[in-house]
Amino acid sequence: MTTVVVTGLGAITPLGADVTQTWDGLRNGRSGVSTIDEEWATQLSVRFAGQVDADLSDAVPRVEARRMDRCSVLAVASAQQAWEDAGFTFAPDNETDPERLGVALGTGIGGLQTTISQWELLRTKGLRRVSPFTVPMLMSNAPAAHVELKIGARAGAHTTVSACASSNEAIALGVDTIQLGRADIMLVGGTEALIHPLPIVAFAQMQALSKRNDEPAGASRPWDKGRDGFVLGEGAVTLVLESLESAKARGAKIYGTIAGAGISADAFDMVKPSPHGQMAAMRKALESAQISASDLNHINAHATSTPAGDLAEAHGIRELLGDEADHVVVTSTKSMTGHLLGAAGALESVATLLALRERLVPPTINLDDPEDDLRIDIAAKQARPLPAEGPLAAINNSFGFGGHNVAVAITNENATD
Repeated sequence: MTTVVVTGLGAITPLGADVTQTWDGLRNGRSGVSTIDEEWATQLSVRFAGQVDADLSDAVPRVEARRMDRCSVLAVASAQQAWEDAGFTFAPDNETDPERLGVALGTGIGGLQTTISQWELLRTKGLRRVSPFTVPMLMSNAPAAHVELKIGARAGAHTTVSACASSNEAIALGVDTIQLGRADIMLVGGTEALIHPLPIVAFAQMQALSKRNDEPAGASRPWDKGRDGFVLGEGAVTLVLESLESAKARGAKIYGTIAGAGISADAFDMVKPSPHGQMAAMRKALESAQISASDLNHINAHATSTPAGDLAEAHGIRELLGDEADHVVVTSTKSMTGHLLGAAGALESVATLLALRERLVPPTINLDDPEDDLRIDIAAKQARPLPAEGPLAAINNSFGFGGHNVAVAITNENATD
């Protein structure tokens, strides 16, 4: 089976405008959640989120950005970072064979801001004010299409839409595409941009969001007894996947290996999680990577800070690990970033790669009063070191409404300086 490695990373998140800033925030336990400074937010029951504060005009000129939904702008900017980090030029003529280059980007919802804004124009200003670019702006596959056009990828441009598991599913699809021999290089990841009244109100009506308006930075608190819901976040994160043969041939820097992935469906409930379905995805990821629970050092959990979800995952992890649970360090980086929905898996896969590379697990902040009987080893409040030498292995979990479960197995095998 072809070995698939990671040779480029890009990230635009609530913690910073690139991977360096984002990782610095994660390893140091800094929250990227803040109050929404918009007039419309003052009327809402939830008035905070994990927001991106970055000038993206260098990557996407403002004239071009006006013809794109924000989720596509974020995706293109993140993709440029990853592509250049991998050593390529962000242009169709970029030293690669376009027939062996593909894209797979996930999103939970896609161009919702465009959909809502254009409906408002139609309703208040009339049909002549609706943009002729509306359809290519709102369609969920627009981010992947924009990136495909930017780098001239002809091996396929795919969009995974599986709620909060979308970008981990895109990573899994990228691995499969390379291992099936359909591409040598895949640019994969996810994007989401839903800081808007409608999705905030909709999630709040479900009682899914935290309402800690007076303490935004402390609102996302996975596994804490005082948690009251997740924090909505936005951003885009991209990884360049490449066959080991291709990476070595061009002397590329290698961050680590995507050793396998596991996908399952709960077949249980539209929104309630099933620990057995989640455990099945993790088990399949280990089988795909040909590693055992005893080989694991770290799990980046999906843990979003919801009452039911956190416990279900903890129980699934414990069931998977059994007696091996004591030596696997678990964390939830959503405690710092909020929940990026369709981009969450990609962000947390990057965090997992860097945790193995630097042998340091980022903390779960705000964990003041852990739930009873979790029986997993959580890096609470402080970063935790991993073994100083030897091979390391980890799993990154992503679970979504509809019962979508994707676990990605990551190792430090083949990593270079």
